[in-house]
Amino acid sequence: MTYAMIHPATWLMGYIPDLPTPFDSGGELDLAAFRGLCERQIATGATALVVGEVIGEDSTLSDAEHSALTRIAVRVSRGRAAVIAGAGSNSTSAAIELSRRAEADGADAVLSVVPYYNKPTQAGLYAHFGAIAEATRLPIILHDVPSRTVRELSDDTVAQLSRSARFVGLKDATGDLFRLQRLRALVRPGFRLLSGDDATAPAFLVHGGDGCISVTSNLLPDLCQELYRCCVEDDLKTARALAVRIGRLTSALTRESPSASAKYALSLSHKMTPHVRLPLVELSDAAQIVVEEALRATDENIGLHTPKRLETSDSQRASAIR
Repeated sequence: MTYAMIHPATWLMGYIPDLPTPFDSGGELDLAAFRGLCERQIATGATALVVGEVIGEDSTLSDAEHSALTRIAVRVSRGRAAVIAGAGSNSTSAAIELSRRAEADGADAVLSVVPYYNKPTQAGLYAHFGAIAEATRLPIILHDVPSRTVRELSDDTVAQLSRSARFVGLKDATGDLFRLQRLRALVRPGFRLLSGDDATAPAFLVHGGDGCISVTSNLLPDLCQELYRCCVEDDLKTARALAVRIGRLTSALTRESPSASAKYALSLSHKMTPHVRLPLVELSDAAQIVVEEALRATDENIGLHTPKRLETSDSQRASAIR
């Protein structure tokens, strides 16, 4: 039985990593590294994996690459975790095609972002997601990230879409904690509300959120899963302490590009290269230093190696960290 046939309430929860897409020195997919990322997350308790989405540099991936990532994640998971394929686009027909491909490739759900650049009305957004729902049997998780799309999915539109069992949750990257309470009163029971903002995720979870689709959990999966457990069990003292440890790294990862930052951080423990595709570029030296210091400050044994960078003076390091 696939996860798509199991009620999402059993797996759409906790910290769910938005996995980066590893590239080799020639800019091609590094499939071995991607398998390793999937295995690591499953081993540390992730109930689901997001592939080919924002941190996975989805806008630079070909359809064939989207399919390759999904198929590998499905093979690695072997039913141990759900596979959520990024399948959003500002073209409804393209989003439908990506969703159909994800279903054919064995994904358990799709994550579908609000169309960007076009600035559709709420009626247009409702029609867009409705058309996707008619084209695939997979559960659909809505992705609302106004900082990237310019258009917000309104509370009323989320509520209307949630009445259909085809829509199983929302990744809310607005950072608006009050919205969680508003939506909880509007959506149907069992509809999952997930944070898409690592910085506010601890407060989101304490106030009743179901989980977080996360960048930071790519680096600190154990700490993130422990934070979720503490929030669910109302162990707020421990949750606050964990949030402080995790928060510095979250801040470092979002200083420049979250995708490039996550890749650089993972490269420090030899899990992948830091290579990204244009228009993204690799981190500046100053941002690299911030990421390194934030990782060391977590006191986690994550096997950092010394980066091959020209030595930086103490004054330069202090200035970069500030």
